[in-house]
Amino acid sequence: MDILVTGANGQLGSEIKRIASNGAAHNFTFVDIAEMDLGSDEAIIQYFQNKHFDFVINCAAYTAVDKAEEERTLAYRVNADAVKAIAEICREKGIRLIHISTDYVFDGRGNQPIASSTVPNPLSVYGKSKLAGEQHVLNTLSNAYIIRTAWVYSSFGKNFVKTIARFAKERETLSVVYDQIGSPTYARDLASAILTIIEKIGLGVDQPGIYHYTNEGVISWYDLAVFIVKHYNLPCKVLAIPSEEYKTLAVRPNFSVLDKRKLKETFSIEIPHWHASLLECLEELPA
Repeated sequence: MDILVTGANGQLGSEIKRIASNGAAHNFTFVDIAEMDLGSDEAIIQYFQNKHFDFVINCAAYTAVDKAEEERTLAYRVNADAVKAIAEICREKGIRLIHISTDYVFDGRGNQPIASSTVPNPLSVYGKSKLAGEQHVLNTLSNAYIIRTAWVYSSFGKNFVKTIARFAKERETLSVVYDQIGSPTYARDLASAILTIIEKIGLGVDQPGIYHYTNEGVISWYDLAVFIVKHYNLPCKVLAIPSEEYKTLAVRPNFSVLDKRKLKETFSIEIPHWHASLLECLEELPA
């Protein structure tokens, strides 16, 4: 199969690239802004001219959550308009689309794992733009897959895990919110799950729709930071603070635990616990 991966230099795209480099059975093409500028429908259409793929894995997104509050037009351009253009091309060319979305489409005001069927209610521009992208996919394609994830980290790119690991070595104290709860997602595990889904589709397990994926287990940002600091045996003290004391431009969901049963049962995927996956990632980061 021929598979196009957008957002190739991001965390998820980089992890798919790593798996593909280890002898994957498919033909992968990886693109980022240099090869396909999501800022222009014309650039997207131009890229697909005279090309055909069996799958597009759309990892590309505008993910600067706070900046999105000030750059609304750009956030919607990348997260919604470009997604619509890609979905329309997939429909015209008969390409299967796997689109990556986010827990930010929910308000996080509950206390039970959020099912994929739960009605979204985003609180931020980022979340609203990602929801708009989802809606374009659903309105354009009947056979697309949308995979929502949360708290993504990797040895690639910028993320909470790498930031805490760096700051804990530089500072005596760190203040981290204790009242935002979720499940971390190792981008490598998500990448593997996506490729497993493609394999299962090829074998006839084909049930398009919205799915959720994070690692197993639940933790707060504060407890996650404490775990990282303890792993490195650093003297840095982690202080627990409420969200209201950590001012950000964008409102974040307080409860982001996603219900993954639909994905696990449909595709018979075993999901690692965040503890084991985080240790694997930390071992790869510079000492």
